[in-house]
Amino acid sequence: MMFWEHNRRIDNTEGNSYHTLIIKMEDQEMQLKVKRVTDKFTESMYVLANEPSIALYRLQEHVRRSLPELVQHKTDMQSWEEQSQGAIYTVEYACSAVKSMTNSSLYFKNIDGLLRQAISLKEQMSSSQGRRKRALDSGMLKDGGEKHSSGI
Repeated sequence: MMFWEHNRRIDNTEGNSYHTLIIKMEDQEMQLKVKRVTDKFTESMYVLANEPSIALYRLQEHVRRSLPELVQHKTDMQSWEEQSQGAIYTVEYACSAVKSMTNSSLYFKNIDGLLRQAISLKEQMSSSQGRRKRALDSGMLKDGGEKHSSGI
């Protein structure tokens, strides 16, 4: 603003031709300023227009660097998942076995009763066989003793 006021004062004192010269100078300065602004604006637009490609390039670099590590993590996680599934299956199988065992207490009681019966029958058979054997042995001794004595 001050330059304009200064030129106005000069214009009032020296006449009309000088006023035209100052306006032309101001137009040239204005054109230079406008050119600078448009150049800066064009440069800014160029940078903004190309910025996504730079961002995509950086993103591509990042993916290229981090992808092998991510693949390794994925492989590890899949391996751990398989191991976990195996362990889960084992635990579930063991739990079902324990549940079936608690439900089978009636069967174990029946088996216990049958074993007790078998043991008592075995004892009865053993004692009756022992009596028979003793009876046979004593009968054989009588018969065997006679045979021995007559055979000599």
